[in-house]
Amino acid sequence: PRHKCGNQKSCPQNHFAFKIISGAANVVGPSICFDDMVLMSSVKNNIGRGLNIALVNGTSGQLLKVNTFDMYSG
Repeated sequence: PRHKCGNQKSCPQNHFAFKIISGAANVVGPSICFDDMVLMSSVKNNIGRGLNIALVNGTSGQLLKVNTFDMYSG
């Protein structure tokens, strides 16, 4: 069976599934999946070098904002 965000197990009821992949240098970009919806990825062209953050409403699961913080350039 297929589980949300490609996880190995299903989440309990009233819980959100998520998967965060950090990436590998310049070869594979990071990605964030939340409740079977990809929020950030190289395909969506909304990731960057440094910290990639997605702000999600903890009750509804609605995406509020995505942003990147380049920790290398200061």
